[in-house]
Amino acid sequence: MTRLLSALVLCFCASALLAPLPAGGQGARAREVAAASPARPITFDEVLEGSVRFGGSIPRARFDAAGEKVQVGDAWQEVESGAACEPPAAEEDGDGGADALREAVAAALPEGENIREWWRDRVAAKDGSEVLIARPEGFLHARAGSAATWIPLPGAPRELVTLSPAGGRASWVEGNDLFAIDLPGGKVHRITSAGSDDLLHGKLDWVYQEEVYGRGDFQAHWWSPGGAHLAFLRLDESRVPHYEIVDHEPARQKVETMRYPKAGDPNPGVSVGVWSVATGLVTWVDLTGVGAPHEILVVRVGWDPDGSKLILQVQDRIQTWLELLAVDPGTGGPETLLRETSETWVNVLGEPRWLADGSFLWLTEQSGFRHIVRIEEPTSFGVGETRGQGARAAFTLSRRGPLTAGDWQVGRILRIDEGRREVWFSASIPSAVESHAYRVSFDGGVLTQLTRGPGSHGITIAEDGEHFLDRFSSHRDPGELRLCDRDGRILRVLAEGEGPPADRLFSRPELLQVPARDGRLLDAMVWKPVPFDENREHPVWLTTYSGPDAPSVRDAWDGDAWKQFLCQQGIVVLEVNNRTSSGRGQADTQLCYQRLGESELRDLEDAVAWLTAHPWADAERVGITGWSYGGTMTAYALTHSKAFALGIAGAGVYDWHLYDTIYTERYMRTPEQNPDGYQATSVIDGAGALHGHLLIVHGADDDNVHVQNAMQLSLALQRAGKHFEMMVYPTAMHGIRDGRQRKHLKELEWRTIREHLLDRESR
Repeated sequence: MTRLLSALVLCFCASALLAPLPAGGQGARAREVAAASPARPITFDEVLEGSVRFGGSIPRARFDAAGEKVQVGDAWQEVESGAACEPPAAEEDGDGGADALREAVAAALPEGENIREWWRDRVAAKDGSEVLIARPEGFLHARAGSAATWIPLPGAPRELVTLSPAGGRASWVEGNDLFAIDLPGGKVHRITSAGSDDLLHGKLDWVYQEEVYGRGDFQAHWWSPGGAHLAFLRLDESRVPHYEIVDHEPARQKVETMRYPKAGDPNPGVSVGVWSVATGLVTWVDLTGVGAPHEILVVRVGWDPDGSKLILQVQDRIQTWLELLAVDPGTGGPETLLRETSETWVNVLGEPRWLADGSFLWLTEQSGFRHIVRIEEPTSFGVGETRGQGARAAFTLSRRGPLTAGDWQVGRILRIDEGRREVWFSASIPSAVESHAYRVSFDGGVLTQLTRGPGSHGITIAEDGEHFLDRFSSHRDPGELRLCDRDGRILRVLAEGEGPPADRLFSRPELLQVPARDGRLLDAMVWKPVPFDENREHPVWLTTYSGPDAPSVRDAWDGDAWKQFLCQQGIVVLEVNNRTSSGRGQADTQLCYQRLGESELRDLEDAVAWLTAHPWADAERVGITGWSYGGTMTAYALTHSKAFALGIAGAGVYDWHLYDTIYTERYMRTPEQNPDGYQATSVIDGAGALHGHLLIVHGADDDNVHVQNAMQLSLALQRAGKHFEMMVYPTAMHGIRDGRQRKHLKELEWRTIREHLLDRESR
């Protein structure tokens, strides 16, 4: 964009800048951090070493089970008086020697074994009454009031060991089959027998754990509350294509083969089984009426409070609808409790939260914003087609009570107090970049705000609901830990976060709102160089992620030493929440549907245009960087925009054909359904339009975003006659974890910034 256009944008947005926010609420502080100190800068070596911190650290804290004592760091104090006190009798000390179960385990260990090593591997009951420790040669089991029992078990390695919440049983996966055991008797039940590399029982495959149940969580078997049944998933991988990852470090390459479905490929076929403890038989849930066996996703599995119904959440392949099913564990017959539909996609927002009267609380985004509703009858709401019918579903309010509503969204439910008929939850009502705690009645109505003062608040609630801990910070305040009563009155400050070192230069960020080309205000954070010379043009460094509903900017303390180092080198640092990553609600997020990258880039360009309309920001020296989705956006910006002179793209998806089914098709549909969208958003197809200098960085062993992305983009750039740089890190996965490789990457990043942004000033 020209300077003239940028100047016009600047004039338009002058009123959008946020004035300094006053500290608010009883007990809140108005501490200010100096914008700059006559002190020394941080060096690059200090950044690498992590030896200089710029504040924000607050000690951990928690209540005891009775809510009468609170632990701050290593010290305990009385909640009411604040007087120092001894830990509760049931609490472990630093070595855990006071815990009866641990003592029982220690007494049963073979001579010479270290209790700490064994204790780290324990699986514990939620109420602390039982622990189970799995070893290759068997289980060590301990129950409160009894001596520990050793249960020898020969066999293959056991994984995903899970205790029944009712006690007395456990389950695990061995050789991709599911087993259970009676405790402490040791009787083993083999629940399935056909497990193989292609057929998983009770264990998730790569795509289900990455995109549905949570990275690193392969658990796929769930006990009912009373322990009478064990539900599990069976995943048929036979139709899912292989992908090979090559480890080049050994003299002879090591090849790991994994099942990885890319956009348009078959997903694993999914079935749900329920094992009965009483009969020893497995009943398979009848999902034939929900969709074709290979075209549905089972995205959540749980139980109702008394264990009489298995509760499933099921979606279609491209996730345009979600059904909440109640299943009879004896017959496998499902009943639809609720159905949500969307013209874009339906997010999975957690389990139903059951109430004593049989109703439940449910998070929904059907209004375009995430809110809490109370469901008392099976219902259907949303837009789109109902299953098996051509008619559009009605938005029904029959006995469906909204607890919250408005053009803001709930974060998560924090506490349900049935005695007081109220729900505690987090939300970002004053601003999408803030986070506060609120309370509302089961009947809805007026909200009670519990946290005081602008910024980000995370709370821990005592078991009795009479007090909570508020861990707070803002972009202006390194924060504090507050003890509050149930209505949010601050009783005392338990700890304060450290500010920046007094002997170091420090750039205080400015939290702003900047206008996009259509007038929509975008949340942004700007760090100016320190010392700042407004008569000099400074290069700009934009860090981004920009993925759906994943904001980078929030009103919280940021003590990142790397940002401070860049500011001290004369660089303006910028972060911005494009509207689809803003956290403002599904109404904004869904604007990226079927065209990932396009809307995001427009907003990033507009933020850069606003910033570089200032005479102290150089429009000719703007760089952008990001990792994963941020790497995608960086490479997309360099090939689809002329606003950027430099991009450092880490581990990005450079064509959505190359990423997994469940994530990609949620936002893009399948390649067959959306060929134009896949082509328009492809960095590889746009390689010939590269503008500026691009550095591609990738881990060679990345099992999430495959290095194939970097290789195919490199090939396209070479064939287009474009010059670029690439750095591949052998043995590294989706993140660079090796300390020496991380140091090498940071040195490469700094050298590239100097060469393409700083050194250009003198050319």
